[in-house]
Amino acid sequence: MKWADLSRKRMHDGANAIGNLMVEGFHYLGLFAIGAATAWASVVAFLGMVDKGHASIDDILLLFIYLELGAMVGIYFKTNHLPIRFLLYIAITALTRYLIGDVSHHRAPDIGLVYLCGGIFLLSLSVLAVRFASHRFPSSKAIDSTGEYVGDNLMENR
Repeated sequence: MKWADLSRKRMHDGANAIGNLMVEGFHYLGLFAIGAATAWASVVAFLGMVDKGHASIDDILLLFIYLELGAMVGIYFKTNHLPIRFLLYIAITALTRYLIGDVSHHRAPDIGLVYLCGGIFLLSLSVLAVRFASHRFPSSKAIDSTGEYVGDNLMENR
Protein backbone atom coordinates (compact mmCIF):
# COMPACT_ATOMS: atom_id res chain seq x y z
CA MET A 1 0.00 0.00 0.00
CA LYS A 2 2.85 2.39 0.75
CA TRP A 3 4.21 1.90 -2.78
CA ALA A 4 0.84 2.89 -4.30
CA ASP A 5 0.66 6.06 -2.20
CA LEU A 6 4.22 6.98 -3.14
CA SER A 7 3.48 6.41 -6.83
CA ARG A 8 0.33 8.49 -6.61
CA LYS A 9 2.22 11.33 -4.93
CA ARG A 10 4.97 11.23 -7.58
CA MET A 11 2.41 11.28 -10.37
CA HIS A 12 0.55 14.15 -8.69
CA ASP A 13 3.77 16.16 -8.18
CA GLY A 14 4.84 15.53 -11.77
CA ALA A 15 1.47 16.60 -13.16
CA ASN A 16 1.55 19.75 -10.98
CA ALA A 17 5.06 20.60 -12.19
CA ILE A 18 4.07 20.20 -15.85
CA GLY A 19 0.85 22.15 -15.32
CA ASN A 20 2.66 24.99 -13.55
CA LEU A 21 5.26 25.11 -16.33
CA MET A 22 2.54 25.34 -18.99
CA VAL A 23 0.57 28.01 -17.11
CA GLU A 24 3.68 30.12 -16.48
CA GLY A 25 4.78 29.71 -20.10
CA PHE A 26 1.40 30.89 -21.35
CA HIS A 27 1.46 33.72 -18.82
CA TYR A 28 4.84 35.00 -20.03
CA LEU A 29 3.96 34.51 -23.68
CA GLY A 30 0.76 36.50 -23.20
CA LEU A 31 2.54 39.30 -21.33
CA PHE A 32 5.22 39.58 -24.00
CA ALA A 33 2.57 39.60 -26.74
CA ILE A 34 0.56 42.34 -24.99
CA GLY A 35 3.73 44.33 -24.30
CA ALA A 36 4.93 43.98 -27.89
CA ALA A 37 1.52 44.94 -29.30
CA THR A 38 1.41 48.01 -27.02
CA ALA A 39 4.93 49.06 -28.05
CA TRP A 40 4.14 48.49 -31.71
CA ALA A 41 0.90 50.48 -31.54
CA SER A 42 2.62 53.37 -29.76
CA VAL A 43 5.43 53.46 -32.34
CA VAL A 44 2.89 53.43 -35.20
CA ALA A 45 0.92 56.25 -33.52
CA PHE A 46 4.11 58.26 -32.98
CA LEU A 47 5.23 57.75 -36.58
CA GLY A 48 1.78 58.92 -37.70
CA MET A 49 2.29 62.11 -35.71
CA VAL A 50 5.73 62.61 -37.26
CA ASP A 51 4.26 62.00 -40.71
CA LYS A 52 1.51 64.56 -40.01
CA GLY A 53 4.09 67.09 -38.91
CA HIS A 54 2.36 67.90 -35.65
CA ALA A 55 0.76 66.28 -32.62
CA SER A 56 -2.70 67.16 -31.40
CA ILE A 57 -3.86 66.82 -27.82
CA ASP A 58 -5.72 63.66 -28.94
CA ASP A 59 -2.42 62.19 -30.13
CA ILE A 60 -0.62 63.04 -26.91
CA LEU A 61 -3.39 61.54 -24.78
CA LEU A 62 -3.25 58.41 -26.92
CA LEU A 63 0.46 58.13 -26.12
CA PHE A 64 -0.38 58.47 -22.42
CA ILE A 65 -2.83 55.58 -22.79
CA TYR A 66 -0.08 53.46 -24.34
CA LEU A 67 2.30 54.51 -21.56
CA GLU A 68 -0.17 53.39 -18.89
CA LEU A 69 -0.79 50.10 -20.70
CA GLY A 70 2.96 49.48 -20.84
CA ALA A 71 3.36 50.32 -17.15
CA MET A 72 0.47 48.03 -16.28
CA VAL A 73 2.04 45.14 -18.22
CA GLY A 74 5.40 45.78 -16.52
CA ILE A 75 3.88 45.80 -13.04
CA TYR A 76 1.87 42.67 -13.78
CA PHE A 77 5.03 40.98 -15.09
CA LYS A 78 6.90 41.79 -11.87
CA THR A 79 4.18 41.14 -9.29
CA ASN A 80 1.52 38.90 -10.89
CA HIS A 81 -1.04 41.48 -9.70
CA LEU A 82 -3.11 43.62 -12.03
CA PRO A 83 -3.24 47.12 -10.56
CA ILE A 84 -6.84 48.30 -10.93
CA ARG A 85 -5.77 51.92 -10.58
CA PHE A 86 -3.96 51.74 -13.92
CA LEU A 87 -7.13 50.53 -15.60
CA LEU A 88 -8.99 53.44 -14.05
CA TYR A 89 -6.31 55.89 -15.22
CA ILE A 90 -6.57 54.48 -18.74
CA ALA A 91 -10.36 54.84 -18.68
CA ILE A 92 -10.10 58.43 -17.42
CA THR A 93 -7.56 59.28 -20.12
CA ALA A 94 -9.67 57.62 -22.81
CA LEU A 95 -12.81 59.51 -21.77
CA THR A 96 -10.82 62.76 -21.58
CA ARG A 97 -9.42 62.10 -25.04
CA TYR A 98 -12.92 61.48 -26.37
CA LEU A 99 -14.23 64.59 -24.61
CA ILE A 100 -11.49 66.82 -26.03
CA GLY A 101 -11.95 65.35 -29.50
CA ASP A 102 -15.70 65.91 -29.26
CA VAL A 103 -15.35 69.51 -28.10
CA SER A 104 -12.56 70.36 -30.55
CA HIS A 105 -14.70 69.32 -33.52
CA HIS A 106 -17.07 72.16 -32.58
CA ARG A 107 -20.05 69.99 -31.84
CA ALA A 108 -22.83 71.73 -30.04
CA PRO A 109 -22.76 70.87 -26.33
CA ASP A 110 -25.45 68.38 -25.40
CA ILE A 111 -26.25 65.90 -22.66
CA GLY A 112 -23.42 63.66 -23.92
CA LEU A 113 -20.93 66.19 -22.60
CA VAL A 114 -22.48 65.92 -19.14
CA TYR A 115 -22.36 62.12 -19.33
CA LEU A 116 -18.67 62.15 -20.27
CA CYS A 117 -17.83 64.55 -17.45
CA GLY A 118 -19.90 62.45 -15.05
CA GLY A 119 -18.06 59.32 -16.15
CA ILE A 120 -14.70 60.99 -15.59
CA PHE A 121 -15.88 62.17 -12.17
CA LEU A 122 -17.09 58.67 -11.17
CA LEU A 123 -13.83 57.11 -12.32
CA SER A 124 -11.90 59.71 -10.32
CA LEU A 125 -13.97 58.84 -7.25
CA SER A 126 -13.16 55.18 -7.93
CA VAL A 127 -9.44 55.96 -7.91
CA LEU A 128 -9.91 57.78 -4.61
CA ALA A 129 -11.80 54.82 -3.15
CA VAL A 130 -9.17 52.32 -4.31
CA ARG A 131 -6.35 54.47 -2.93
CA PHE A 132 -8.14 54.87 0.39
CA ALA A 133 -8.93 51.16 0.61
CA SER A 134 -5.35 50.10 -0.19
CA HIS A 135 -4.04 52.51 2.45
CA ARG A 136 -6.61 51.62 5.09
CA PHE A 137 -6.70 47.87 4.38
CA PRO A 138 -3.30 46.95 2.94
CA SER A 139 -2.74 43.53 1.46
CA SER A 140 -1.43 41.30 4.21
CA LYS A 141 0.03 38.76 1.82
CA ALA A 142 1.79 40.16 -1.22
CA ILE A 143 3.01 37.78 -3.91
CA ASP A 144 6.34 38.30 -5.64
CA SER A 145 7.19 37.41 -9.25
CA THR A 146 7.94 33.80 -8.33
CA GLY A 147 4.48 33.33 -6.86
CA GLU A 148 5.80 33.21 -3.29
CA TYR A 149 4.30 35.22 -0.45
CA VAL A 150 6.58 38.02 0.73
CA GLY A 151 6.56 40.67 3.45
CA ASP A 152 3.59 42.74 4.54
CA ASN A 153 2.45 45.92 2.81
CA LEU A 154 4.41 45.44 -0.43
CA MET A 155 1.34 46.34 -2.48
CA GLU A 156 0.52 49.43 -0.38
CA ASN A 157 2.97 51.70 -2.23
CA ARG A 158 1.37 51.26 -5.65
